[in-house]
Amino acid sequence: MAITKDMIIAEVLSQHEELVPVFINSGLHCLGCAMAHGESIEGACMVHGLDCDELVNALNTALGEEA
Repeated sequence: MAITKDMIIAEVLSQHEELVPVFINSGLHCLGCAMAHGESIEGACMVHGLDCDELVNALNTALGEEA
């Protein structure tokens, strides 16, 4: 199943721990913080000034999925 920008970070990581380096390399270092449990990938990207489409593509590439 492809990752989408509306998915909650903690839910993605609970199913795909192997994606931790992708999040960290993209600039999202606080994966264990309280916000990660309720914040979407898109929301985190907005707060951190990141390109959400770029991150979602990187996550799906790491999983071998099409976005």
